[in-house]
Amino acid sequence: MSMFREALQPFDKLPIYELLTEEGLEKIHQATMKVLQEGGIAFHDPEALKILKTNGAKVEGEMVYFGAEIIEEFVAKAPETFTQIARNPDRSVQIGGEAVTFAPVYGPPFAFDLENGRRSSTIQDFENFVKLAYLSPYIHHSGGTIVEPNDLPVNSRHLDMLLSHIVYSDKPFMGSVTSPQNAADSVEIVRRLFGAQAIQENPALLSLINVNSPRQFDETMLKALRVYAEARQAVIITPFIMAGSMAPITLAGALTQQNAEALAGIVYTQMVNPGAPVVYGSYLSTVDMKTGAPVFGSPESQVALYASAQIARYYKLPFRSGGTYTTSKLTDAQSAYEAMMTMIPTTLARVNFVLHAAGWLESGMTAGYEKFILDCDVLGMMQKFYKGIDLSEEEFGMDALFEVEPGGHYLGTDHTMRNFRTAFYQTDIMDYNDYTQWDMEGRKDSVQLANERVKDLLASYESPPLDEGKKDAVESFIARRKQELETN
Repeated sequence: MSMFREALQPFDKLPIYELLTEEGLEKIHQATMKVLQEGGIAFHDPEALKILKTNGAKVEGEMVYFGAEIIEEFVAKAPETFTQIARNPDRSVQIGGEAVTFAPVYGPPFAFDLENGRRSSTIQDFENFVKLAYLSPYIHHSGGTIVEPNDLPVNSRHLDMLLSHIVYSDKPFMGSVTSPQNAADSVEIVRRLFGAQAIQENPALLSLINVNSPRQFDETMLKALRVYAEARQAVIITPFIMAGSMAPITLAGALTQQNAEALAGIVYTQMVNPGAPVVYGSYLSTVDMKTGAPVFGSPESQVALYASAQIARYYKLPFRSGGTYTTSKLTDAQSAYEAMMTMIPTTLARVNFVLHAAGWLESGMTAGYEKFILDCDVLGMMQKFYKGIDLSEEEFGMDALFEVEPGGHYLGTDHTMRNFRTAFYQTDIMDYNDYTQWDMEGRKDSVQLANERVKDLLASYESPPLDEGKKDAVESFIARRKQELETN
């Protein structure tokens, strides 16, 4: 029997934690305007420079300067929320507003599991993680490059990854950004899968455009961004910042630079196609000033996360950040502590799209199987937390309160029997047995239990239904593109 359970889409019922005052937000906004007007952002692409100049930005060589009025005009064109469609309509997700969407880790070249240790990741690993994300009720999105399939040719592996998302899951997924042609392939695939009209009405792709911080967009990202914006597919503009090395060491300075970079990309997206869906992204952490190594789970990065979410809301934009980040190389106590240090502010700040929500190890170099399962359990806890307190009549349990005498218990009441399956979060992995039972069952730690869970899930996996005509249309396009790439 399949172990799949219906995915949950949480809507926030909790107060949002807001770190900055209105005065503080305005200070960051004004500092950002100064950077954009006087410092500028480099755009390393002639076509982008032409579009920016045509729309009123000041262009000197590859440097672009934005007046405050241009920022205000074009940011206002971006939608505050949008829906990303999935091939199963029940799995389509809202991005922005009160909605929170969890997506897997993105980009690691290595995979890790207890039996095989750390190794170069393959297409088999990629397919396995897509299946695990599909089977988890706490992952809403199939993600993008969950791991790099290093056993496939670089020029065509994006096609295999997209096909895996389509065949092994029916949740939304991300497009390729490693070249403009790969982006165009991604658009053509979803056009065949959903239809040209459907993807104009709502995006079928959400793709990650990283800023090459400090203060520059490279040609590849800009061309991929333009492909998606022209096709009205969603993009996430994300400055890639390590405070102390790629941005000022102080948080106010790092946030100002991040804001300038993100807004410049968002404005450019709206110049390409007004109203195209776009997400304000933040990937802001710190470095160890003794070694220069990246640090995840630091208190400074969490303060920055709170502030970044508030800044995105200031501009009425959907927000991406968060994840189960860790610098640890293993699924251990460090990985758990650092992951929770990020996920708690992610929850309280109401991050709309959480990339790297499960599986992240070794500063993003590795996707861990056991870490993925344990992270999903944390995501389940977070979603229960999001629900807050239900004050409906049934939740007060007045019948039980009057039924049980002083000194009695509630285990057998009708109210308990009606609600025991849903009242508390039910873990898939944590061991709640007493010591004797735990001892009798082999003294397994959480990583061993997660390893067993991976095997059980993959053994039970069943593919979601897929229309044969649509599958044939996608596969025929992929076969043709692979032949063209081999010829070239």
